[in-house]
Amino acid sequence: MDALAALGQETRLDVFRLLVKAGKEGLSAGAISGALHVRPNTLSTHLGILSQSGLVNSERDGRSIHYRADLGTMQFLVTYLLQDCCGGNPELCAPIINMATKTSAEDEAC
Repeated sequence: MDALAALGQETRLDVFRLLVKAGKEGLSAGAISGALHVRPNTLSTHLGILSQSGLVNSERDGRSIHYRADLGTMQFLVTYLLQDCCGGNPELCAPIINMATKTSAEDEAC
């Protein structure tokens, strides 16, 4: 799964976390670079990998590009990881599933 490999690198994980926090508005490459203190050319490589994995979407806005986390891909990834949780004993994953369900319900209420 490309998404797991993409998130396995610290800077890319930091970028994804930052974009999740930014929400639907997303952030420009310059804002990401500044917030994480990553050189623009290095960030460009990381954003390319995140985009290819489906974790990040981009949209041109004049001369800049805005990036947003694709939460649908992350939801698919988490579901994929939990499908055969703990060797076919899904009850062992119940605390994780309950926590994720609770968090989703709280987010929808806000």
